[in-house]
Amino acid sequence: MSVATPFSLALARPMLERTPRIVDAWLRGLPDEWLHTNEGGESWGPFDIVGHYIHGERTDWMPRLRRILEHGTAVPFDKFDRFAQFEASRGTSIDELLDQFARLRSENLSALDAFELDEAALDRRGMHPELGEVTLRNLLACWVAHDQDHLMQIARVLGRQYGAEVGPWRRYLRVVSGEPG
Repeated sequence: MSVATPFSLALARPMLERTPRIVDAWLRGLPDEWLHTNEGGESWGPFDIVGHYIHGERTDWMPRLRRILEHGTAVPFDKFDRFAQFEASRGTSIDELLDQFARLRSENLSALDAFELDEAALDRRGMHPELGEVTLRNLLACWVAHDQDHLMQIARVLGRQYGAEVGPWRRYLRVVSGEPG
């Protein structure tokens, strides 16, 4: 059974700081066959996910944090376009995207630090257009979990590329078989 940890900005920040480095180490220099593959249909591949991270850095986390601090629940968040990366990343290399993600995340973490948020600030409420009232604590915890969700997605996409080739070891490889851990 998983044990949930109460949100702590001091614990969240190092996780947020590491994501661009993890993604960079994983993806920089990989051939396009790895970067532009996905799980079928309209799913996303690693290249798309990096573009999505960038879009979130620009339009989601910090703009919503500011909205909560400035307006509370009086002014709802802008709707987030979960597919904006497809147009925004067109004609861009993975190296450019990785550099952009690292720069934007660093800028956002510096801005986050400048707010010097305390427990009272973390309890401030905002209005999500679909989910209703959320706290700043919810938003920041979601930022961390969102990063992890897409890291898992990248692992799945990359791991499944040789799913048919691993032969009988498939039953031992959750990333290929889809079996829970």
